[in-house]
Amino acid sequence: MKTDAIRIERQGPPEEMRLLEVETGEPGPGEALVRQSACGVNFLDVYQRGGAYAMPVPMGVGNEAAGIVAALGPDVSGLAVGDRVVYQGGSPGAYAGARIVPAWRLLRLPESVAEDDAAALLLKGMTVEYLLERCAPVEPGGFALMWAAAGGVGLLAGQWAAARGIALIGIAAGEDKCARAREAGYHTVIDRTREDVLARVKEITGGAGVRVAYDSIGAATFETTIETLAPRGVFVSFGATSGPPPAVEASLLQKKGSLYFTRPTLATYCAAPEDYRASGEAVLSRAASGAIRAAIGQRYPLAEAAAAHRDLEAGRTTGATILVP
Repeated sequence: MKTDAIRIERQGPPEEMRLLEVETGEPGPGEALVRQSACGVNFLDVYQRGGAYAMPVPMGVGNEAAGIVAALGPDVSGLAVGDRVVYQGGSPGAYAGARIVPAWRLLRLPESVAEDDAAALLLKGMTVEYLLERCAPVEPGGFALMWAAAGGVGLLAGQWAAARGIALIGIAAGEDKCARAREAGYHTVIDRTREDVLARVKEITGGAGVRVAYDSIGAATFETTIETLAPRGVFVSFGATSGPPPAVEASLLQKKGSLYFTRPTLATYCAAPEDYRASGEAVLSRAASGAIRAAIGQRYPLAEAAAAHRDLEAGRTTGATILVP
């Protein structure tokens, strides 16, 4: 079957993305054809499209989508044509009306979870799951810090932490975004446009600092983040929207209090199919129970993928962004 899809010939600015009509082909062994109704937009897509991550081109764009199984290849079990599903990861190419996907990546949706919500939730929710539960866990009552608290990952992290009893401190820019973060369940929200982030963190924690700091900003926030940590604290650098952080010298970690520094990825934490499924099902079960909710701030037609990327990079978005084929 033919479908619309976003492709790039070379890495570069958003304008490199083109809407083309392509042939999906037929699913092979262990594969399924998914007719997609919503495609999630993530900073990972921006990094891959823009060249921050070297990728083979030409290529598709996008890492997450939801829809309905339209056809199954041989040797696929546990799925049926007509099942509502969501997936993330694998080779980029999720910005499309239909796509062939490895069947093991497809997670069936609970009845109460809509397809557009699933496309807005899965990748970001699995990011929150591995960060808060496996990469650098925080005990209930413990203090942690999250930058970009009103972004797609940030809003889910606030809800996840609240359900776990973690005292997560959120940082956002401006009163509107701070209000959204407060509604998501953050212990405290700091407005970085009018407050001294380090001074407020020290005030909130009684001078002790935080056990873990989750930083997706990078260069612009590195120095502040490292100063917020308590002795033996963990600096989790999981993004670089302002550019990569500086090289981290062992002596700096020593001087600042025997700190730890890690640069994890969702792909590593969910490389094994069993880890992928456990993480994804944890997200979907929380969504079905109402413990976490999708916060879709923007919807764009698939043809306007470039506009979606421009707005995301410029900080003009709140919550999750989806493309509608």
